[in-house]
Amino acid sequence: MTTLIWGKTFIKAFKRTIKKHPTLKHDIEETLRFLTNNPFAPQLETHKLKGKLLGSWACSVGYDLRIVFDFVKSEDQKEDNILLLEIGTHDEVY
Repeated sequence: MTTLIWGKTFIKAFKRTIKKHPTLKHDIEETLRFLTNNPFAPQLETHKLKGKLLGSWACSVGYDLRIVFDFVKSEDQKEDNILLLEIGTHDEVY
């Protein structure tokens, strides 16, 4: 199973998002569970990013909420870990 690594920027953005929209907490937690089990599950709409975020990936939490992340190599696991970089609306993270 893939391990999620919470980056400092992601933690701050997560807290800010939950403070603004407490009702999204359940949706975000569910998305993170899907991400752990299968980062390419259809409901996540996982896609590569371009431009200044080239090399990173994003998935959808809902209509306008995105999680930006990177795959990072793990020495002791055969699967890559996921480094969570940012969470926010489409305009905030891109």
